[in-house]
Amino acid sequence: MVCVCFAFKMSRFKRVDKIDSLVGFKTVKTEPAIPYALLKAARKSGQLNLSGRGLTEVPQNVYRLNADTPEDAQQNLSFGASDRWWEQTDLTKLLLSSNQLTQLSDDIKLLAALSTLDLHDNQLSSLPSALGELQELQQLRLSHNKLTSLPVELCTLKNLRSLTMQQNLLESLPEELGHLENLTELDLSNNYLNGLPSSLGYLTCLQKLNLCHNKLSCLPGSLGQLRNVKLLDCSNNQLTDIPASLSEMLALEQLYLRHNKLRFLPQLSAPALKELYVGNNQIEQLETEQLATLTAISILEVRDNKIKTLPEHITLLSTLTRLDLTNNDVTTLPASLSLLPNLKVLLLEGNPLRGIRRDLLTKGTNELLKYLRGRIEEKPERADEGLTAMTLPSQATINEHKIKTLKLLEYSGKQADNIPDELFNAADGQSVTAVDFSKNHLTSIPSRFKSFPEVLYHIVTLETVLLGNNQVGAVDPSHLMKLTHLSTLDLSNNDLLNIPPELGLCTNLRCLSLEGNPFRTPRTAILAKGTDAVLEYLRSRIPT
Repeated sequence: MVCVCFAFKMSRFKRVDKIDSLVGFKTVKTEPAIPYALLKAARKSGQLNLSGRGLTEVPQNVYRLNADTPEDAQQNLSFGASDRWWEQTDLTKLLLSSNQLTQLSDDIKLLAALSTLDLHDNQLSSLPSALGELQELQQLRLSHNKLTSLPVELCTLKNLRSLTMQQNLLESLPEELGHLENLTELDLSNNYLNGLPSSLGYLTCLQKLNLCHNKLSCLPGSLGQLRNVKLLDCSNNQLTDIPASLSEMLALEQLYLRHNKLRFLPQLSAPALKELYVGNNQIEQLETEQLATLTAISILEVRDNKIKTLPEHITLLSTLTRLDLTNNDVTTLPASLSLLPNLKVLLLEGNPLRGIRRDLLTKGTNELLKYLRGRIEEKPERADEGLTAMTLPSQATINEHKIKTLKLLEYSGKQADNIPDELFNAADGQSVTAVDFSKNHLTSIPSRFKSFPEVLYHIVTLETVLLGNNQVGAVDPSHLMKLTHLSTLDLSNNDLLNIPPELGLCTNLRCLSLEGNPFRTPRTAILAKGTDAVLEYLRSRIPT
């Protein structure tokens, strides 16, 4: 009897084990994964957060949250005022992000009241057509999955406001996407899109469109119909040009076109455009016609391009506050740049600039603009000379205003091979502290200054002499030593074949620029050590 009973128990154990192996599997899929108290709270609040729970699929009791009678009611328990299950709220917000979901069941349609569905950061490779039945849905987050396509039914969600699908594997989009007529935000970044449906232009409520990091070689002209878009990001694509229709995007404030293949700055008459980012392209020049349309621009980023010059009419950008020209091929800056009334940040690193002292570039935007303003001539006293109030250096003769108020003796950019006598006569008796004869064709310093020793070499307050970018072929240290207050001497980019060792006796010099000359000594390595090292080297070579 004992043996029979034992056998029966063993037989029962095996039978139960066989049943549990199936039931247990189903249970893992449904109930145990989600605490009942969490589901109970969701019936009251209408919100259920299941993010980061390691789910491989959505439990069935989540889909049927509003369809089935709660377990408490089936057990005939009494309910207090706060537990009346028949007064439950329909689920409107379901968060399933950061799980391991590989698929979504068609049963998602049972949650017809959903307004927010968050599925980002999962392993979804496809979506069920039943999503189209969630007609109350306003926000759908699908980013960071493995989606290769979208069901057409998704495009029937008329109330959808935000659709984020970045970081997926999408190569194309359904033409029906344009049916999402109330969409205000669309993020398609970091996919593999090589084209866009023309129906995109029907999304007239759109305010933010992100297309960056795809494989787009062109944009549809229909984008011009998106007249409420404020931000458009097309960075990191393969765009070679921008359709003219973008000028019709009247609300556009921020346009990102970094890392493409653009050869020209887009000519956009978008009246509200405040920020334009076109860094890392192949732009070679900024045309006046292109700048003229940027009537509201505040930030212009053109870094890492091939721009060689800036137009004098850069002043058209009167609202500009930040100009980034980093890593281009700019050699000279127009003095008119200093006339931009709101410019606060000017970035120039990585350009082969000539005629501007290196130490000046390190002092910041304000000092650089101040220097450029110093190169602009004021209106001459005689009206018959026909010059404007803001005549450029290349157009003016002598500026007595600068000599008297700025203590600057300036005659730059004249392409001259000598300095006129009247310039030195005008400086006679004035406490000049700086001299700028840059961008001319002077062949030597002594012949020029020996003609005027009484004026120039006796200006004991002289502190700065700029002769960069000329054709100076000789330096006379004996005359320079008379300028006892001279601290800055710029002789860069001239024709000096040798540097006289006696120049090392000009011990008051704090900045001596000799780069860009054809002399062999001092060597480049010594020049790189700075002014003190150069002067010491020169003194060591004075014959004893």
